Amino acid sequence: MIKAGIIGSTGYAGNELVRILTGHKEVEIKWYGSRSYIDKKYSEVYQNMFQIVEDVCKDDNLEALAEEVDVIFTATPQGLCASLVKEEILSKVKIVDLSADFRIKDVATYEKWYGIEHKSPEFIKEAVYGLCEVNREDVKKARLVANPGCYTTCSILTIYPLAKEGLIGMNSIIIDAKSGTSGAGRGAKVDNLFCEVNENMKAYGVATHRHTPEIEEQLGYASGEQVVLNFTPHLVPMNRGILVTAYANLKDGVTEETVRDAYDKYYKEEKFVRVLEKGICPQTKWVEGSNYVDVNFKIDSRTNRIIMMGALDNLVKGAAGQAVQNMNLMFGFAESEGLSLVPMFP
Repeated sequence: MIKAGIIGSTGYAGNELVRILTGHKEVEIKWYGSRSYIDKKYSEVYQNMFQIVEDVCKDDNLEALAEEVDVIFTATPQGLCASLVKEEILSKVKIVDLSADFRIKDVATYEKWYGIEHKSPEFIKEAVYGLCEVNREDVKKARLVANPGCYTTCSILTIYPLAKEGLIGMNSIIIDAKSGTSGAGRGAKVDNLFCEVNENMKAYGVATHRHTPEIEEQLGYASGEQVVLNFTPHLVPMNRGILVTAYANLKDGVTEETVRDAYDKYYKEEKFVRVLEKGICPQTKWVEGSNYVDVNFKIDSRTNRIIMMGALDNLVKGAAGQAVQNMNLMFGFAESEGLSLVPMFP
């Protein structure tokens, strides 16, 4: 049994971490960190935890927390983890950071897209990008894991086999993505009010969304090329879910069988990536509440382009579930421990 602390436990991703970890047989949560609700009972913030979690919320004192636990999850806004982490802390505890602070290896790129100064660039090289299906062996040895973003997890896993096998033109990629409103966090924002979101759908962050360089960097590692792509996210009126539809030019001679073989090569043994049968399109409702990613593709022979599709729950595989999956690898637990969550429907 290991002890865990959560900084940012009262955000949507933080609450999802609590939900998952309360069912994890190897973990005890010792610290529910929340600047907004210090000394307030956690179950008063989230009443679904009534008579399940009796603890009160604490602050975000990472140094004190490192003395009490074995792993810290930081489900916090960009910049906070980077401002708090130091060698003294990492020598005592492992960290899974759900923010973007350590995802991008180039400091200048991070500072340009996020508009803030990186406070601990000395740890960027060491941090492992926590996409378990791609970096599993590195995650096992890590003490600092950068948990990928929700859009990026869905986009990368949807495209990765074709990028890795050199089957598509990497600079022809266009990603169209949709997200439920929980992806924007729990903070009070006019754009997230019911009347603003309901019966509406909109693009946002057009040509400027901060997940763009993360997707480009990781697909660049997969393909061995510098990647520049178009990524456009949309907000849709639902609580959870990411749906990615990505387009790219096929290389000469690539057939449907070639593509199917590529997906099977990388995902046949993966528990949490489900390659759907021919003709079945991924849907968010079939992954909701779970750590699964559903992917599939369709070749458009008329244009010699391929349409790659993926769906996941942004709060589970797109955040908390993936963070627990990373923790399991870091501590030598069964990778699926605590994550055997059957998708909820309806």
